[in-house]
Amino acid sequence: MKTITTLLFLSLVMFFGNAQTIEKFSIDSGGASVSTGGIQILYTIGEVNVQELSTSSMSISEGFINADFRVSIEPIVFLQGAMLNPTTTGLMNDTLRESALLPTSSPYEDNATCNASVFNTTGNNAIVDWIWLELRAENDNQELINARSALVQRDGDVVDVDGITPVMMQAAPTNYFVVVKHRNHLGAMSAATINLSDNASTTVDFTSPSFSTFGSHALVILNAGATALWAGDANTDDSITFSGSNNDVNAIKDYILADPNNILTFITYVSSGYLNFDVDLNSAARFSGSPNDSNIIKDNILNHPGNLLNLPTFTISTTVPLKN
Repeated sequence: MKTITTLLFLSLVMFFGNAQTIEKFSIDSGGASVSTGGIQILYTIGEVNVQELSTSSMSISEGFINADFRVSIEPIVFLQGAMLNPTTTGLMNDTLRESALLPTSSPYEDNATCNASVFNTTGNNAIVDWIWLELRAENDNQELINARSALVQRDGDVVDVDGITPVMMQAAPTNYFVVVKHRNHLGAMSAATINLSDNASTTVDFTSPSFSTFGSHALVILNAGATALWAGDANTDDSITFSGSNNDVNAIKDYILADPNNILTFITYVSSGYLNFDVDLNSAARFSGSPNDSNIIKDNILNHPGNLLNLPTFTISTTVPLKN
């Protein structure tokens, strides 16, 4: 009898010790459907699947659905700052890369990294800077589905951290609003949703004048006719301001004067580095003198299509909706 009790106890321990648990996020109150790779699953609470099924992006085992949805995207975007005085027509300058100032860690919140060798590439595919991508929900352009850092080349191609391949994002294949942002330029979002797939890469060309963006004048029109993100958000508040409260020009001035290398606190001092105050991305931040970053901001304000009275106090605000 003692032996039987022991075996029964061990059996119970083994059974409950290996039991699966359901986290709160695993419970679907109404059920749903999902499909990928030729498999479609319709499920509601209480249904149990005991068959092993899998595709490249989803597996089902013992009633649990484990999805690793991915979509491939190839945005194209110009940064106005790097296009102001191009050394090669139609290409952004890659001065930060040439000056060995590009960090291998992204300046954005995901802290993505790349190998330093990625910055060895020259020519059209040379890396200009890090950039930020977002996918917003089809039924709510404020709802963020996925976001990540990527790299932008001189010809505007946005690539993954290997510096070559299209960007892979963690999201189910469907329609999304696509957002591109940069640390000292104003971001832009597609006016319509774009279908993204897991088996083919989708090009989203923000440089094309025919591409529709959300809001008014979300992109600046370059001399050559292409469009680019507006340069000048030096204080990273999602707006560009030349004068008035919390303006970007004062942010540049304050940094210049506080630069520890500016021993004599000259207003004409040039600060070097990977700086948000370097509006034209030429590796130097200048408040006054020639050329300077303050004038870029002033010109954008005075020439903005929405500034009908050419007021220096006009503000260029981001057209990208705040995210939930």
